[in-house]
Amino acid sequence: MSDLLAPDTPASAVPKVGFVSLGCPKALTDSELILTQLSAEGYATSKTFEGADLVIVNTCGFIDDAVKESLDTIGEALSANGKVIVTGCLGARAGDKTDNMVREIHPSVLAVTGPHATQEVMDAVHAHLPKPHDPFVDLVPAAGIKLTPKHYAYLKISEGCNHRCTFCIIPSMRGDLVSRPIGDVLKEAKALFEGGVKELLVVSQDTSAYGVDVKYRTGFFDGRPVRTRMLELVQALGELAEPHGAWVRLHYVYPYPHVDEVIPLMARGLVLPYLDVPFQHSHPEVLRRMKRPASGEKNLERIARWREMCPELVVRSTFIAGFPGETGEEFQHLLDFVREAQIDRAGCFAYSPVEGAAANELPGMLPQEVREERRARFMAVAEQVSAERLKRRVGATMQVLVDSAPALGRKGGLGRSYADAPEIDGTVRLLPPAKLSKRLAVGEFTKARIVATEGHDLIAEPI
Repeated sequence: MSDLLAPDTPASAVPKVGFVSLGCPKALTDSELILTQLSAEGYATSKTFEGADLVIVNTCGFIDDAVKESLDTIGEALSANGKVIVTGCLGARAGDKTDNMVREIHPSVLAVTGPHATQEVMDAVHAHLPKPHDPFVDLVPAAGIKLTPKHYAYLKISEGCNHRCTFCIIPSMRGDLVSRPIGDVLKEAKALFEGGVKELLVVSQDTSAYGVDVKYRTGFFDGRPVRTRMLELVQALGELAEPHGAWVRLHYVYPYPHVDEVIPLMARGLVLPYLDVPFQHSHPEVLRRMKRPASGEKNLERIARWREMCPELVVRSTFIAGFPGETGEEFQHLLDFVREAQIDRAGCFAYSPVEGAAANELPGMLPQEVREERRARFMAVAEQVSAERLKRRVGATMQVLVDSAPALGRKGGLGRSYADAPEIDGTVRLLPPAKLSKRLAVGEFTKARIVATEGHDLIAEPI
């Protein structure tokens, strides 16, 4: 989970708002919208609770650990500052005795909203910290305020989800799928690329379903018609990225058949040959109990077909071990799937009975120690598969996006290849360049020869 405070904003005698963003990239993009609006209205932002006139906490409310982190952060902000506005997924969750968990535990907060609620948050800010006169709108970057480094950014294409997976409560907090107008999405992407972003990470609850809610209607961008559909969106994003030499990376891609249409764009190099696919499990019976929209057998076929079309494809995924009723045979099926599918990057959660999730009522709840033991066994297999696939990179020359380069890289640095999404995958550790004239710059690409592997990471020599 990210725990990002707002960047410092130069200001003198202007109202200051402290900001903490917790949770996933989708929450991060909500935070960026709020920060952009704050800056547009002339507010300054602060990295400290104490130095702020009030604090906004954007929360996560999905799993128990995230709920605890969010509630603890709210408590810290109240203790240090006293004036706190809460937004995000936790704000939409009911408590044990009332319809709002946050107010039940922290009754002194100024206001509570759910996710994707920029205007409601701004209304609360205005009520408790009147906006300054003569806002410096021209000082706000065209791409808005970003919480990521300057060279990469998340692009949220939709809000909500139409699925009703039994382990998930996100639809109850974020609602059904609402796709952003394709013209707005492409306009934002264009501004990001023109602002220097070298990697655009496409996020949503279900990227593959983009446009389903509006029946793939035709929108407009730069005076030309574009269908509100995943294929047309990805192609347009790749074309916008191409003149800037930038990457486009796809996250949260459900394995629907029409995803096959995007793979040729990856084979052509228009977008990165990388798919983040939330499989969650492989056994048909477990997937049925989860109410997932795919079966394990078809997923194996799909991955094989994708790799035939694009041999360089990297597949990352997340899984749940110890789902209610999961038998030893079903768990073994999952381990076999990870080996056979050759999942490049895999994460795994031990099933967590999130309050309000339908799965909690399923028979066969496994003891916590069994769930944790299966998660550990899964990760051992997944890490072995990942390590073996990484070793194939040794000797190859890859393009690396530099994330860190102290002293212009004279002592080496850190970066990522197309196979590595920020924060969730591995990194490329760049050795000191052999040529004295070689320099590394954060946010720029460098070619590097892979010389070794180390856990989830690659070691490379810049060339």
